[in-house]
Amino acid sequence: YIPGIRVNGMDVLAVRQAIAYARQYAVDGNGPLVLEMKTYRYGGHSMSDPGTTYRTREEVQHMRSTSDPITGYKLRLIETGAASEADLKAIDKEAKRVIDDALAKAKAIPEPDGKELWDDVYVKGSGVPYLRGRVPEETHHY
Repeated sequence: YIPGIRVNGMDVLAVRQAIAYARQYAVDGNGPLVLEMKTYRYGGHSMSDPGTTYRTREEVQHMRSTSDPITGYKLRLIETGAASEADLKAIDKEAKRVIDDALAKAKAIPEPDGKELWDDVYVKGSGVPYLRGRVPEETHHY
């Protein structure tokens, strides 16, 4: 039996507190703790499932406008005076710049050889004799 906690996954601070608690629980020697993050999925399950056959666009928009974790956290920061809208806009701008820079660097790197897929999956000497692929012919032996 592994105990667990249900967490409002749409609340940034609730998630942070739950993670801190679970970490301390494990560090204290109590074993693992399951964290069930309750969230709302704005999109469908896949490209072929737009998610509109079993819920309305209005429902999705309502959840996005009332329960979005990023928007909610931004409002908390502003309401408590921890940050201003200008501060948050500057953070967003910097984050986008960092992402754009990282993306440009990643795109400039040549794609690796397919054989490298099997490299560094396990620590050498860890006793793992093979790694299964999608089909038996893709099994890689170390």
